[in-house]
Amino acid sequence: MNKIPGRFIAPEGRRIILILFSLLILCVLTAWRIPWAALQWFIGLVFIALLFCINFFRDPSRVMPENPRTLVAPADGKVVRIKKISDPDVDESATLISIFLNVFNVHANRMPIDGTVKKVDHKPGKFLAAFDHAASDENEQTEILIQSEKGPFKVKQIAGLIARRILCYGKPGQALKRGERLGFIMFGSRTDIILPASVSVKIELGDSTKGGETILGEWI
Repeated sequence: MNKIPGRFIAPEGRRIILILFSLLILCVLTAWRIPWAALQWFIGLVFIALLFCINFFRDPSRVMPENPRTLVAPADGKVVRIKKISDPDVDESATLISIFLNVFNVHANRMPIDGTVKKVDHKPGKFLAAFDHAASDENEQTEILIQSEKGPFKVKQIAGLIARRILCYGKPGQALKRGERLGFIMFGSRTDIILPASVSVKIELGDSTKGGETILGEWI
């Protein structure tokens, strides 16, 4: 199997963690000069925020399946919807798979299979809770159309109630490998993938996924 190397902290979180760590050190040093009671609650909150961000921005290694015909999950989370839809860019009988990411999931998005980015569209919208199915259509999102050797598919990075920043690293014309980083969504979100009818879905509603590792489907 192919292993995707991980990092203790994802690059997207290093600045935030550095700021929180510096603030924590500053507060502790300041506590030597003023009464501890005046700072203890604030120090506690900063410490909790630091631990939360270290956990949120973790970027663990993953092991991809050997079969190159399989499509892996683009994100960690829980499958909350599997639905037949018509998508003009993918297929009239496409399958939509929605993955909900809570704040304790890894939030890096990964390429489901080797392909070339054809189009990237950012769409402004609402910030409904990401587990609400209306979020797939109404929320702020980035839609990525990708062409693989077997056919086209889409990945949609969807903001949630808390998430306000979507990072997409795919650029039109760029070739990316399965498991490579495709983007990152901050603090709770939803990732949809739209697959053509030529993909046999291998996952079920309610299943948990690991980005770059869990098999979503296989080209027929």
